[in-house]
Formats: sequence, structure tokens, C-alpha cells
Amino acid sequence: MKFNGRVHKFGNDVNTDYIISGRYKFKTLDMKELAKHVMEDLDPDFYNKVQSGDFIVAGTNFGCGSSREQAPWAVLYAGVSVVIAKSFARLFYRNAINCGLPLVECDTDRIEPGDELEVDLAQGVINNLTRGEVLPIKPLPGVMIKILQDGGLAEHFQKYGTFNFG
Repeated sequence: MKFNGRVHKFGNDVNTDYIISGRYKFKTLDMKELAKHVMEDLDPDFYNKVQSGDFIVAGTNFGCGSSREQAPWAVLYAGVSVVIAKSFARLFYRNAINCGLPLVECDTDRIEPGDELEVDLAQGVINNLTRGEVLPIKPLPGVMIKILQDGGLAEHFQKYGTFNFG
């Protein structure tokens, strides 16, 4: 699984209300509508700047706060291919994988806004094409790669009728 895109960088402790504000997530279940408001409390123009395949890059504890699945779904529907952070809140991490949104843990200090990246989950590296650097990433377990390849946990279950991780 390889992904190419541009970086949109945020700081530490980006909570789920910053990802998708509560003023929207309780008004609709339409993920395309929610996607229009992703990250707007931190960057009001984010939805207009993000392009399909781009990356959200952050510091520590990304996705803290509420465990509602609207946050990773809205990020995915906004066109973000991967979220890269130093660390993730556990519930957000599992919700994202279950939704089919890849998450990568690594040191993000050398990644800057606008950098062009190639994320290779199979090789366990990020190639920063802008800076000519290769960053190692914390590898995802095979079971999570399989779930992501299938498009999320529900799709995985529909495909196999059970949990097939072989």
C-alpha cells in the first residue's frame, strides 16, 4: 500500500472536536457533508486546500477526546489518504483502522507543511520527496494491513463472512 500526497501539518493534542466539531457531527450522518468541516476550527480553509491523497501530519495524541467514528470517517471523506502523527489516542486509532483510514506513527518533526510524501506501508517508510529524506515508520500489524486493504472492518467482514486474517 503506497500513498502519495502533500502535507497539511497540525500540532499536538488534536482532539476529535477539532477534527470535526460537535456543532456538525450531531446534525447529519452524511459523511460528504461532514467532510466539508474537517479541521475547520484549526484551519478554516482546510477543506478547500486538501486534495485527494493528501496527508494530515501532527504531533502527539492525535484524535484524543470523544471516540465517535465521525472523526475518522470525515477525514477519509475529505480525501486524506493517511494521517501521520507521533502518537494517536487509542480509540481514534482503532476507529480509524476500522473505517479504513490508515494511520502511521513516526517522528514528524522533519516533515513540513506542503512537503510531498510517499508513504509505503509495506516497506515501512515515508519518502519525503521534497527534502530527499527517508523516515522509518512504526509498522502496522498484518491484521490491520488486511483490514485497510479491504476498505475497513465492515468491508472485510462482508468480503469473508468472518474475520479472515490469514
